[in-house]
Amino acid sequence: MSKTTINPKAVQFLKRLKKNNNRDWFNEHKDEYKKLETEIKDFYNTLNLELQKNDQIDKLKMFRIYRDVRFSKDKTPYNIHYSGYFGRATARLRGSYYLRIKSNATIIGCGFWGPSKEDLLRIRKEFELDDTEIREIINNKEFKKVWGEFVGNELKTAPRGFDKEHKAIDLIKKKQFLFIREFTDKEMLAKDFQKTVTESFKAILPFFNYMSEILTTDLNGVSIFED
Repeated sequence: MSKTTINPKAVQFLKRLKKNNNRDWFNEHKDEYKKLETEIKDFYNTLNLELQKNDQIDKLKMFRIYRDVRFSKDKTPYNIHYSGYFGRATARLRGSYYLRIKSNATIIGCGFWGPSKEDLLRIRKEFELDDTEIREIINNKEFKKVWGEFVGNELKTAPRGFDKEHKAIDLIKKKQFLFIREFTDKEMLAKDFQKTVTESFKAILPFFNYMSEILTTDLNGVSIFED
C-alpha cells in the first residue's frame, strides 16, 4: 500500500516506548507496534519507489527495533526510532541514503560512513590531485541550502604520506564523507515530508556521481572494471 505520510500515532508509540523500554511493556503493546510498523514500512517502500525515479536503488533495508546489547553499556532492549537505508545499485554506483524517524530527532543522511582503507586512500589522492570539482559541488548555493557542510570524523593532522600544508588538507583529513539533515516533529509529520526527503536525496546526486566516478577509476581516469 502506498503511504506518503507518517502516522502521528507511530511517533507517540516511540515516546511511550522511551518511558517504558522493557520487555514486559513491549510485549503488552506488541500488536499495536506491529500495526504501526506495517505503516512505517509502507512509507519506506513508497519512498523507495520515488527514489528510483531519479536513481538506481537495489536494496532497502529496514533496521529492527530490537537492540543488540551484548557490547553496549545501554541495556535497554529496544530502539526508540524507526530507520532504514537505501543502497544504490551495482558496484559502479557508490553511496547510500538513510532515514531515521525519531521524536524530535528525525534525520536523513547521505554519503560514506565507513570507507574501506583502499577507497579512503583513493578519495584522498583525488583531492590531492585536484579539489576543484568537489568544491564546486559542495559549495554550490542550492546544494548547501539543502545539505550544509560535511559532517563526520577526521584526523587532527595530515594522513601519512600527505603534506599538511596542502591546499586541500581540510578534505584530505576527513575519514567520513557525510551529509545530515535534521527535521522537527512538525516537519516530519507534515504532508510534504516525503516530497522534501525525495528532493533532498535528489540534490545529493552530483556528489554521489562524482564519488562513484572516483571510486571506479584509477588516478588516470581509467575504469577499474573490465568492460
